[in-house]
Amino acid sequence: MSTMTIDALDESGSFSAYVARPEGSPRAGIIVIQEIFGVNEGIRQKCEDFAREGYLAVAPDLFWRLGPGIELDADVPEEMQQAFDLFGKFDQDQGIADIESTIQTVRAELGGGKVGAVGFCLGGRLAYMTAARTDIDASVGYYAVGIDGLLGEKHAIAKPLLLHIPVADHFVSPEVQAKMHEGLDDHPKVTLYDYPGEDHGFAAELGKRRSEAAAQLADQRTADFFAEHLG
Repeated sequence: MSTMTIDALDESGSFSAYVARPEGSPRAGIIVIQEIFGVNEGIRQKCEDFAREGYLAVAPDLFWRLGPGIELDADVPEEMQQAFDLFGKFDQDQGIADIESTIQTVRAELGGGKVGAVGFCLGGRLAYMTAARTDIDASVGYYAVGIDGLLGEKHAIAKPLLLHIPVADHFVSPEVQAKMHEGLDDHPKVTLYDYPGEDHGFAAELGKRRSEAAAQLADQRTADFFAEHLG
């Protein structure tokens, strides 16, 4: 298992990131942003999938300040509760700073070149924040939570952003989804895709949450999006 160590921007320490490398020279870099379950097997699998498509894929351990190396299973109720507890303690602004340092590290590894980000759940929210607060080249968020509270930052999104929205998401109400569409449908850099009947976590690589047909559709749209905007 390949990892790299990344220094925090505030010099408070360093954290680990899982790395999947393509055969040959990378076409670009992609930062894979974890769910509330840490950099677990499913997130590592996402990295491997992107590496097979020719990208240098890196998943930073964003929970390192709470405890390095956390890996949880969404199908285990006790671990789901632990994940919610971590979500409550997690400093999202520090998380974005750690993503920023990851962007810089990946760009240096590539010798320049484009870097994208893709996140799931909490990571979907962070992907939106990354689009608004960093110079990432393209971002994708799956079942992002709480975007209605971040719409005030939409003016800062200068590079392409794609959001996958499961319509039956039990963590994102129809009212919140309506606000997302109202706030973002006319944004020239933002694309929203709705998935009727699908719930939160539908594109998880592993476990009971996965909905195969919708996951494949969303992942193909993501692949096409990155191919267009990262090269």
